[in-house]
Amino acid sequence: MHLISIPAFQDNYIWLLTTKEQAGIIVDPGEALPVIQQLEQQQITPTAIFLTHHHNDHTGGVSELVRHYPKLKVYGPQETQSKGAQFIVKEGDNIDINGIHFNVIDVPGHTAGHVAFYCAPYLFCGDTLFSAGCGRIFEGTPEQMYQSIQKLAALPDATKVCCAHEYTISNLRFANYVLPENIEIETHLKYTIDIRSKGQPSVPTELKLERTINLFLKCHQVDLKRKLGIDDPTIQPWQVFKQLRKMKDNY
Repeated sequence: MHLISIPAFQDNYIWLLTTKEQAGIIVDPGEALPVIQQLEQQQITPTAIFLTHHHNDHTGGVSELVRHYPKLKVYGPQETQSKGAQFIVKEGDNIDINGIHFNVIDVPGHTAGHVAFYCAPYLFCGDTLFSAGCGRIFEGTPEQMYQSIQKLAALPDATKVCCAHEYTISNLRFANYVLPENIEIETHLKYTIDIRSKGQPSVPTELKLERTINLFLKCHQVDLKRKLGIDDPTIQPWQVFKQLRKMKDNY
């Protein structure tokens, strides 16, 4: 398998996972033109589109891609049916395409029906988990979002987190603000600023790294609770997450 990131809009990534036979799976195509250009340049034949949720910056290119490649099969949660999904998927479903096996994981929070697609080592998680951050909560609840992120956090260290936005610098700046003494966060912030200045993407990121730099994976830790002024031992991790997400929203 070979992974290609296709920049779109201001800070989106559309993902293209290919096989040695030059067959490709497109993930979250917010627009069609950069995908078509990449497919033609690399001489890749697309066979499927995966949609993680219904937002237009993840689905806006579906209809044009299907017109251009009529044999494309489009997979997504129920909320993406109106965006072009032909095969509705949910937690526990398995998809076999191009000799690649994917597991579908329900991750509500950002939207009510958000899903992720996992094929080791690749995790296509849309707007649920970002490098050093997580998505905003638009349709779900903080508890749902926390539990969704916990599902993803349970995957192996080598998991490559293929999120859909280039938010890493802003996420790390917030993390550095909350935990200024954390050397791993500070170091990775400097590194990310450097590679971004050279036009290189900061994702995919590995889950092993995220365990050290992502505050939203640390909501059970005493040090973070203290930083947030939480000393009540009965407070649940999802409630810590709720407070942290609110801080990030207003940062």
